[in-house]
Amino acid sequence: MNTTDEQRFTELYHEHHAAVDAYVRRRLDSAHAVDDVVAEVFLTAWRRLKEVPSGAVLPWLYATARRLMANARRADQRRASLAAAAAEHGRHYVDDPADGVAGNLAVAAAFDALREQDKEVLRLALWEELPARQAAKVLGCTTASFHVRLHRARARLRHQLAATSPSPAQRALTTLGGADA
Repeated sequence: MNTTDEQRFTELYHEHHAAVDAYVRRRLDSAHAVDDVVAEVFLTAWRRLKEVPSGAVLPWLYATARRLMANARRADQRRASLAAAAAEHGRHYVDDPADGVAGNLAVAAAFDALREQDKEVLRLALWEELPARQAAKVLGCTTASFHVRLHRARARLRHQLAATSPSPAQRALTTLGGADA
């Protein structure tokens, strides 16, 4: 790598580190896992700097993070299986405490009930605030396909909210103290 590459990477890192960190943090529970994935994203960017598209750096970094998080989830599943096997043999396994708590339990419950693909579409559009064109690049689909996926994901979220939220009458009774919680 030459000085120009080092400068480009330094600029890329300073410009996008916070966004990548936030992107990963919203998807993983463990602070250690977040730090590991973010570090791996930028290590990958350093190693493949010539392949990072100049006009679409952030979507490229998000797509890289997405793949690395999938790898981390698979590793977590393997660890969980191992922990279950260890528990059967009298050993104990303790998870790290979760880093954050959802502010709105009804929305969190509805969101959690969605398929992973719907969650990712909503995250890219609403949390990351990516334009449809860039979000489509992260997912590897066309902009039109992304719009359709977003429309369907929103509809499924509305359906889940309706299914998990109490009716207006139940909310009124609970507010007035007339219903058992």
